Amino acid sequence: MGTATSPTLVTEMDLPVIDPRLFEMPHEEVLAAMTKLADDTWIARSLFGYSILSYADVTAVLRDKRWHNAASKIPEMRGITDPELIGNRDKPSILAAEGDVHTRLRRLVAKAFSPRSADRLRPFMREVMNGLIDPVAASGTADIVADITEPYPIPIICELLGAPKQDWQLFSRWAEDVLRVFNANVLDELDIIKAARNELNEYTLQMISERRNDPREDLLTDLIAAEEDGDKLDAEELLMMVNAVIIGGTDTTRNQLGCSVALFAEHPDQWKLLADDPDIAPRAVEESMRYFGAIRGTGRFASEDIVYRDILFPAGTFIFPSTATGNRDQGTFPGAETFDIRKEPAGSPHLTLGSGIHYCLGAWLARAELQEALPILARRMPDLKLADGVQWKPPGTAIFGPDKLPVTFTA
Repeated sequence: MGTATSPTLVTEMDLPVIDPRLFEMPHEEVLAAMTKLADDTWIARSLFGYSILSYADVTAVLRDKRWHNAASKIPEMRGITDPELIGNRDKPSILAAEGDVHTRLRRLVAKAFSPRSADRLRPFMREVMNGLIDPVAASGTADIVADITEPYPIPIICELLGAPKQDWQLFSRWAEDVLRVFNANVLDELDIIKAARNELNEYTLQMISERRNDPREDLLTDLIAAEEDGDKLDAEELLMMVNAVIIGGTDTTRNQLGCSVALFAEHPDQWKLLADDPDIAPRAVEESMRYFGAIRGTGRFASEDIVYRDILFPAGTFIFPSTATGNRDQGTFPGAETFDIRKEPAGSPHLTLGSGIHYCLGAWLARAELQEALPILARRMPDLKLADGVQWKPPGTAIFGPDKLPVTFTA
């Protein structure tokens, strides 16, 4: 009769090592190298922990509630000690909450982020996108980042929350400053971040007070009304949700739209197909997110000792599930290396929106924004080509995308 073997400690395993210098290379070469590595191994040693590379394993760890979102560790990893920026540990952001706390928040707000709530904004999304294209349409040239993707999400976030048009610029500045928490030089910008958060919170508290007396058809009203068995969000949790909407819904949309437009510029037949058949937009959005997602990976840490595939990951171990390599897994996505918006969807969802309990809360909103934007761009910017001067964020950036995306098209 055989005896059960003890799991192997991950630190004692002979694993391939990902050279951090790899991320100094162009993003296409980084993805090619990582995808090739994923053909040989599902796990590799990286600078701060272990990269998880295959679709099945990325999905498995993202769905395992013992692996906690590393977002909660970002402030301390960056050396931030200010309690205002670390947040309330008793009432963490939904982006970082775990266990029963996360389950409660998600249950309360799920209806506010439904497909229906996203759909009611579609006419406004089209209006915003057409308004951004109008000034550049006659010239046949544009910087997709500066002219289109940067200004696109904020009006929609404002409309979603119920903020008036005259405050769009305010929200744009607050979003830019609050998102500085993810910058490499964050310690030099703490005062700017705190000031933006405080101003945003004061504004939001005023909006909450107004909505309690005058409910409207917007997200803030929905969040105030959210209730289950007498349980409701308090004022602090409402502030947290507004911050989460801005953090989670601004840079992600900007960068994914930029990645998708750059991808279509390299596939002119697909761009024309989208212009001619806008009904294919939902499939085009899913395929572009799979093939070239702005979220290329995420971080998790072991909340306890975890045994997975007979490997022991001690409590505190960091892993980095690679959604980019998972999305190119040939076993899950036949023809994964080909971008084709006509192909039948695979039976499994792509990973760019995540998986498990931290699956993107605003997924329906993000899909709607992209589904409305891309066909309009394809129709109004025919014969799209990348021009000189394209610049990309560093490949290791948490939310990847173009910094500059100059294009030409037939006016």
